[in-house]
Amino acid sequence: MSQPTLVEPGDAIRPGEPPVVERYRAGARINHWITALTMVLLILSGLGLFHPALFFLTSLFGGGQIARTLHPLFGLVLAASFLLLFLQFWRGNLWKPEDGAWVAHLGDLVAGHDEKMPEVGKYNAGQKFVFWSLAALIVVMLTTGIMIWDQFFEGLTPIPAQRIALIVHAVSAVFVILVIILHVYAAIWVRGSFDAMIKGHVTAGWAWRHHRKWFRQLAERRAAGTDRL
Repeated sequence: MSQPTLVEPGDAIRPGEPPVVERYRAGARINHWITALTMVLLILSGLGLFHPALFFLTSLFGGGQIARTLHPLFGLVLAASFLLLFLQFWRGNLWKPEDGAWVAHLGDLVAGHDEKMPEVGKYNAGQKFVFWSLAALIVVMLTTGIMIWDQFFEGLTPIPAQRIALIVHAVSAVFVILVIILHVYAAIWVRGSFDAMIKGHVTAGWAWRHHRKWFRQLAERRAAGTDRL
């Protein structure tokens, strides 16, 4: 059986001083930042509507009524934007045997012993956790959001079900915030990660250190002359 592909369209090693590795195309990066910006707007507007102590946040959107109108619209934009990300990246985020080994060595990663970590593909188990967690939570929040969106769906959902949906929506939002914090912290902690999503490329050393299996296959493709964008 042939080796499962570990690369995505556009991934390639580019010679230079130092050599760089193309990791994300411009379209994927724009898609990511639209998703991130929409997520921030959703969190701020949602928190402003969640509790009176946080109502001041609605002033960022022109007041409570406007924030209440914009919040679900932000949700629709997020759902559409994340769907595009999902369609691009879901295959690369499927669980593989090395991911279990990566999790087993998580203590070594925290201790700074990167050399003890098993080789992984383009995404490690932590990145896959963030991806699939957000995918599931966004589906839950979109579904419950529609159930409590009275402006357009009034009467669609019985009041008792709306109350349950409101609780599930709020709890899911808390988990989304926690996952986002984890995602941002990891990106800051692993130096060079932001370059991938801002510039589209990383150094060859970064790719070798953090995603060695992916880098090896890119090198093999380059040697075979098949690393075309």
